[in-house]
Amino acid sequence: MPNLAPLGDPVPVDGSLPPSVAEGAEKRTLGLYIHVPFCQARCGYCDFNTYTAEELDGVSRASYPAQAMAEMDMAHTVMNQAGLVPRPLSTVFFGGGTPTLLGPEPLVRMLARANELWGVGHHAEVSVEANPDSVTAEDLQALAAGGVTRVSLGVQSAHPDVLSVLDRTHDPARVPEVVQAAKDAGLQVSLDLIYGSPGEKLSMWEKTLEYALALAPDHLSAYALIVEPGTAMARRIARGELAMPDDDVHADMYELTDQLLGAAGYGWYEISNWATSEALESRHNRSYWSSEDWWGIGPGAHSHIGGVRWWNVKHPAAYTQRLVAGQSPIHSREVLSGESKDMERILLGIRMREGIPARWVSADKKVVVADAIARGLLDGAAAISGTLVVTAKGRLVADFLARELT
Repeated sequence: MPNLAPLGDPVPVDGSLPPSVAEGAEKRTLGLYIHVPFCQARCGYCDFNTYTAEELDGVSRASYPAQAMAEMDMAHTVMNQAGLVPRPLSTVFFGGGTPTLLGPEPLVRMLARANELWGVGHHAEVSVEANPDSVTAEDLQALAAGGVTRVSLGVQSAHPDVLSVLDRTHDPARVPEVVQAAKDAGLQVSLDLIYGSPGEKLSMWEKTLEYALALAPDHLSAYALIVEPGTAMARRIARGELAMPDDDVHADMYELTDQLLGAAGYGWYEISNWATSEALESRHNRSYWSSEDWWGIGPGAHSHIGGVRWWNVKHPAAYTQRLVAGQSPIHSREVLSGESKDMERILLGIRMREGIPARWVSADKKVVVADAIARGLLDGAAAISGTLVVTAKGRLVADFLARELT
């Protein structure tokens, strides 16, 4: 089962926000994340806040959209009461879980409600996550007709042995059909891949990359497998059934990824993300990395508005009980201090293609910057021009480098 929500400061029962969130809001974009906490089966590596039907009592896929829309109504009221300037949604992201298990009609209905409350911008990016075995051509056509612009498919690997280790259920042979159906529907296509699974060799990962590139998606995300405590995979590794992933192999796989994707015309814009053009980068994820405003709907969803971050109660039953009682589903929150904001923008910004202004780093870190340039982790020419940008080598240790700079 997913772990407990993190601790934080208490929240008013109605979820009201401090007046400070309204400062400078007109300069920030507003996004909406809608968490759909249902999966057909639980993958052994996953620690997301998701549930199979057998794990839930009194909560169903059929009733969930109404609950999510009730939180949307509450969110709209709270934002107005906080004095936030009205802004249309620039991005909407249905994540999970597997949102398409609900079917297209409930997703389109929730999107329509969001449009009624905030307005969905004319050129807004509206994304839906899907598994290749959870969506049909007809579903994709219905989603596109309902306002969805982008689908993110959880492909993970093309190798049956790797999919088995990950407990993935789809048939790799069906993925090209689904990708083509999404393109035929007029949707942008992103593929999610995972590398470094126990037993996966570099040659196997290379085949997955070649398979993904042959599908010509607009966007690719490639994430190194992280063995999260409490997952089925972690238990299998502890019992000696699977080998712990090797960091050096991860590094080799990342370098191969960047090499093959770059040769195929994909440009990196964040450590784990590549796109065929800037216009096809994930604007919703960019809003996270740039500390814009977004409201997260659903159990366990996280939000950030004007320097205030909060997270909802994790279990769908507790989430439902709060909403039925007319209470905010927020579990707790934190108000970021100036120092915390400065640290966060370095931690997130260093992962981006644009890098960060050198002035964000305190004077006592000049030695760290100089050492990173000497070791080939930061671009020296860019640093002279006043921007700290990680090199290809630096991307391998970006998290470490970010901590050194804060």
